[in-house]
Amino acid sequence: MNFQLSCGTKPVFPQEPQMSSAFTQASFDFLHQLAQHNDRDWFKAHQTQYETQVRTPALAFIQEMQPHILALSPRLTAVPKKIGGSLMRPQRDSRFSKDKTPYKTNVGIQFRHFQGKDVHAPGLYLHIANDGCFLAAGIWHPESKALNAIRSCIDENPNAYRKAIAELGRHGFEMSGDSLIRPPKGFDKSHPMLDELKRKDFIAVKNIDPATLLRADLVDYCSRQFRHCNGLMAYLCFALELDY
Repeated sequence: MNFQLSCGTKPVFPQEPQMSSAFTQASFDFLHQLAQHNDRDWFKAHQTQYETQVRTPALAFIQEMQPHILALSPRLTAVPKKIGGSLMRPQRDSRFSKDKTPYKTNVGIQFRHFQGKDVHAPGLYLHIANDGCFLAAGIWHPESKALNAIRSCIDENPNAYRKAIAELGRHGFEMSGDSLIRPPKGFDKSHPMLDELKRKDFIAVKNIDPATLLRADLVDYCSRQFRHCNGLMAYLCFALELDY
């Protein structure tokens, strides 16, 4: 199979900068307080504060991002819903963790592929936290069938993958995530793309200053950064036989 980055119609992006001042210092302040008082009683007592300072700004951001996300691909979703949309829930899944604190001390927003049902689908991501903010694109912890499909695609179509990675690098993104220690089954240790084939996550990450989240042009900034990720997103969807 062969991959072409020019597949499909050319995206048409909104021309005017989209202005947004949804997030404020109060958003970060609430996350800091939550880290100090991470229990259900405290969260319940400060539910209104969470709604006003965190969830409402996040939903407003998702709403403003919607036309930009759809311009990247009509198969990506930007859903401003409290539950089941692009805003990830504040509750932690602590069933298999030693850390039993009930709430996340970050805000996670994912614009994922409509054919994916969870965080393991290809998507774009914004992470907001006091200990670090970043933009990301790609696929996190794909199950074995999907992982094998991506590796096979890189083996058969290395040039398009290299082009996508080079575009990311020019704009401050770096590939991140877990990797195998040894070559994956079926690939020789002398393979020219071995480091990429060993990946268990195909995620490109760009760290951003927390002050960026307070900028009036945040939506325009994020949409411009995500455009640089479109090559990787298109490649991963091609490998997984997903429309893009």
